[in-house]
Order: sequence, then structure tokens, then C-alpha cells
Amino acid sequence: MLNRRHLRVKVMQTLYAYSLSEDKQVKDFEKALLRSVDEVNQMYIWTLNLLDEVAEYVLIDAEGRANKFLPTEKDKVYTTKLNDNTFIESLRQNRSYLEYVKKYNVSWSFDPEVARSVFAELKESEAYLEYLALEDRSIAVEKDIIKHIFKKIILKSPHIDQIFDTKFINWSVDREVLQAMIAKTFKNFSSENPVQNKLADLTPNWDEDSEFIVDLLKKTIRYRDEYQELIAQKTKNWESDRIALVDNLLMAMAVCELVNFPTIPVKVTINEYIELSKSFSTSKSNTFINGVLDKILADLTEQGRIEKEGRGLKN
Repeated sequence: MLNRRHLRVKVMQTLYAYSLSEDKQVKDFEKALLRSVDEVNQMYIWTLNLLDEVAEYVLIDAEGRANKFLPTEKDKVYTTKLNDNTFIESLRQNRSYLEYVKKYNVSWSFDPEVARSVFAELKESEAYLEYLALEDRSIAVEKDIIKHIFKKIILKSPHIDQIFDTKFINWSVDREVLQAMIAKTFKNFSSENPVQNKLADLTPNWDEDSEFIVDLLKKTIRYRDEYQELIAQKTKNWESDRIALVDNLLMAMAVCELVNFPTIPVKVTINEYIELSKSFSTSKSNTFINGVLDKILADLTEQGRIEKEGRGLKN
């Protein structure tokens, strides 16, 4: 699922695009931000659908083996069991999944080789032969082979990686979120009754999280001149063009949180943006950002502008 750190990354990416764009219509970037978040859900549904496609491919494979003049002993072992795998059947009966497939117009027909290649690799694995020999059809047992397909084949396929990288602009960043959502789905699908099995939520609380990211985006833009002035006062020994754009954005977002989000603890805000700088900026940015934010925080605290409440009071 998308946690607050992932959501801050989405805001940072949108602010970066805003900074470089001649279009300064905030509403356009608000929509772009929400699309970026929804894109994670699209990746999730496309992946679930691929698992569905691979399971269904056994029917094509079985037809090809049935047409053989002299089927081998191994051909007789390969049944169509995977097509009615209990986890897959539960997925196929999931109303949310079906609605999302329709909404996102999901179809792997543009590249039929994907399902074929995944199944071809699966077919040669020891895990698949062991699965075919099992008599237990409970969902707890049956989803193990689906986990194998996802972890050992799909995630390691350069071809699939290229498809997702082409289709989804933030694939390299969102890949770990996808893995978490698929893992959550395996955990959620534990009932023999398909109605009780739920897809993974995009975030723990989308109503609250969507309000957070939209407010963070809009307020960082609205008060950007003020925040840049605060940053400039604490970086007088630095030429402005030597400070990375990402560093400036991260510091501005941090100041925005400190001042405008009373339920987020100060320590959480500072630590989050220092961690983000380690992933998205230079090797020395975390130390630089930490020092600047500490100075700005001291001034804001002295001015009485840091007001925390509820969860924000925690150290």
C-alpha cells in the first residue's frame, strides 16, 4: 500500500513538474497528482490480471498437447488444474477486481507472448510439478503457486519489467508498492468464500490521505515564495543555483508540513524529508537539509508558528 512516505514522493514529483512547467494552473497539477496515485492501482490490477491470464493459458497449452500425435508421459502430468486454481477463481468472482479491469480497460491481448512466456517458465519448474500433484484445493495451499508465479517469474522477467516501465511513468519508484499490495492481497484472500476476500486498499485511509496530499501540494505552491525566503535566509553562504531543485522542494514541503499540518509530529516531518533526500537527491543532501530545517524550525518555534495537536504532539 501507499504509505505517507510514498505519498510525499508523489507530491514531490508533481511539484518538480510544476517548477519546470510554464503551465502554472494548480488545478492541472492537482489532477496530475491524483492520476499518479491512481496509476499505482492500475499497475496492481494489471498484475492481478496477468496472473489470471497465466492461469487461463493452461487451456491453450492443453489444447496444443492434445493435438500431439504421440503425447509423452510428461504431457499426461500437465493438467488444467491451474485454470481453476482456488485463488484465481476467487479473484475472478471479486466484484471490485472485475470493475477495475473494465474501468482501466485491462487486456494483455496486445502482447500474447507475455502469458505464454510466463507459463513456459512455470511449466519447467519443480514448484509447478509439486502443485499439480497436490490434492488439497484449499485457498491457503492453492495460492502458494500463484505467489511463486509472481515472485519468481513475473518480478524477474525483463520483458514484463520493460512493459510496465513503458506503460507507467513511475514504475521504478512504484514497483515496491506494487509488491506490497500483491502481498497484502495474498493475505486478504484467506476465505473459501470468495465474497469475503478483499483486494488490497491503495492507502490505509484514502479520504484522509487524499486530503493530505492535495493540501500539501496546494499549500507548498501557495506559500512557495515565503518558504523559499526562509530557506534563502539559512543558506546565505550558498549560491542559489548550487542548491539542487529537489532539495529546495523537499525543504519547502517540510516547512509547509511544520506550519500547516498540526497533527503530524515535528520529528516525523523532519525525518521523512531527510530520508527522501537520501533516495532522490545527492549524497550530501540529507546532512544539508537536516541542518537547514533545524535552523528554520528554531525560528518558527520562537515565532510561535509551530502549533501541534492530537497525534502531532507526540515526539
